[in-house]
Amino acid sequence: MPNLVNLEGVSKSFGTTTVLDGVSLGIDSRDRIGVVGRNGGGKSTLLRLITGAETPDSGRVTRTGGTRTAVVDQISDLSAGTTVRAVVLGDTPEHEWAGESQIREVLTGLGLANLGLDSGVERLSGGERRRVALAAALVSRGELLVLDEPTNHLDVEGVTWLARHLNERREALLVVTHDRWFLDEVVSRTWEVADASVRQFDGGYAAYVLARAERARQAGASEARRQNLLRKELAWLRRGAPARTSKPKFRIEAAEELIADVPEVRGSIALQALAVRRLGRSVVDLEDVTMTAGTKLLLDHVTWHVGPGDRIGIVGVNGSGKTHLLKLLAGEIQPTGGTVKIGQTVHVGHLSQNVTELPSTLRVLEAVQEVRTTAELGGIELTAGQLAERFGFENEKQWTPVADLSGGERRRLQLLRLLLAQPNVLLLDEPTNDLDTDTLAALEDLLDSWAGTLVVVSHDRYLLERVCDVTVALLGDGSLAQLPGGVDEYLARRAASISAEVLDTRAAAPKGDSRAARKELTRLERRIATLDKREAALHEQLAAAATDFAKVAELDVELREVVAEREAAEEAWLELADD
Repeated sequence: MPNLVNLEGVSKSFGTTTVLDGVSLGIDSRDRIGVVGRNGGGKSTLLRLITGAETPDSGRVTRTGGTRTAVVDQISDLSAGTTVRAVVLGDTPEHEWAGESQIREVLTGLGLANLGLDSGVERLSGGERRRVALAAALVSRGELLVLDEPTNHLDVEGVTWLARHLNERREALLVVTHDRWFLDEVVSRTWEVADASVRQFDGGYAAYVLARAERARQAGASEARRQNLLRKELAWLRRGAPARTSKPKFRIEAAEELIADVPEVRGSIALQALAVRRLGRSVVDLEDVTMTAGTKLLLDHVTWHVGPGDRIGIVGVNGSGKTHLLKLLAGEIQPTGGTVKIGQTVHVGHLSQNVTELPSTLRVLEAVQEVRTTAELGGIELTAGQLAERFGFENEKQWTPVADLSGGERRRLQLLRLLLAQPNVLLLDEPTNDLDTDTLAALEDLLDSWAGTLVVVSHDRYLLERVCDVTVALLGDGSLAQLPGGVDEYLARRAASISAEVLDTRAAAPKGDSRAARKELTRLERRIATLDKREAALHEQLAAAATDFAKVAELDVELREVVAEREAAEEAWLELADD
């Protein structure tokens, strides 16, 4: 079968930096390819060359005539003045798209009904705009689907839905992502972009790590640090999650020899004993805590004890209060009711989603040394330069001004500075954002030997399984649930909850002939249009009353009520349209 896209001897440079040098590749209609590599290594450039958004400096890119490509890039640049409906559905009549199950599934799976199809895109957050752009690509009809970091701004449930949806589609897929669980679920080949070249591997992330370790062994790799990291990652794949290795089709006996003498990924008992000595018996205790955000109940009389050495992963739907919970643990906010007691010996390190400002006038090594010049990790004292190297800042990169770093590099530097402050309680809010797979492996390696209490909010299932021993969930009803079955149990609970809601909605739907149903659909459409107009008016009033705090509070309450009513009306409309 002929390839959809061919790259022949393609090279691309930016200034004096050669990103790709003499690369030859092909994509056929059955390919499902994941692209991995260091931040700034050329992954996005490769995608732009394939889609035609960039032209090569030399070589050529050819496409089979008539090949249609659907693309989602990292920018999600949507035209101001347009609506969610226009971006996703174009001018397709409502009676046409409402009758297509795949379109309805995309709208529901990405939560666009909650945004409002007639909402202006300029009022959406970055994450919401990202979901709109992703929906537009999934709804379009094309032979090749190209996605650059599609899991950004999706929760665990959203990532799982997207993986399932992509596996049900037939077009060729090319995806750049740092989500290793997602790679294992959806791709059958992996491209590694490194050193201005592209290396090809069979299988997803687990297969890629195995093959990479085997290639390093056969080549007699001399880079001890890099090799040890690969061996530890391989040990995790084989011991911590053995089911992942069922997909590789190549022989792994030689790779098994690499881990014959590798110790357990994390000595939990020893680390917990060390954590107890450093922290004492009390870390953070929540007693009968209630927490609200505006009119929304986030925690409802929750009692929870976080102890020394605990390694806890937190999952939950967007808006359920995960970030608020971390702020409660950090002592940054106070509960609406109940008490939060933080131990006297607790020193919190809190990485928020909005990364703290870095010293832009310093160079990378100077920014590290500003916090600490040496640190002990796993019983070994490391210099600031050695620590920076473990976080992917090689010798020459350590002298780069902080202001010149990419988003992923700044995230890495902030994580390193946070760890160097030597907290004994570490709170991480979506720490995998903007980090490549190698950096994630390095971060997990550091956390394996870090003694202290760890609480992580993340949509990255691989990270949660790797570094956490316990999983808890905020289910959106004010409760905090323990999940012995981990993320899989959370997804099962969510599926059961959604099924129950659908049954309740259908039971409450008006009975009668199809004419009555059509009348109800028309009524709901009129109501949604009215609520959209009221929401737009409230946004204008909020902007006009920006300095009148009392008025802003009053308008905000009304806006929340209008949005909630519109969301309920849209959900009812979707259910009726589906019957």
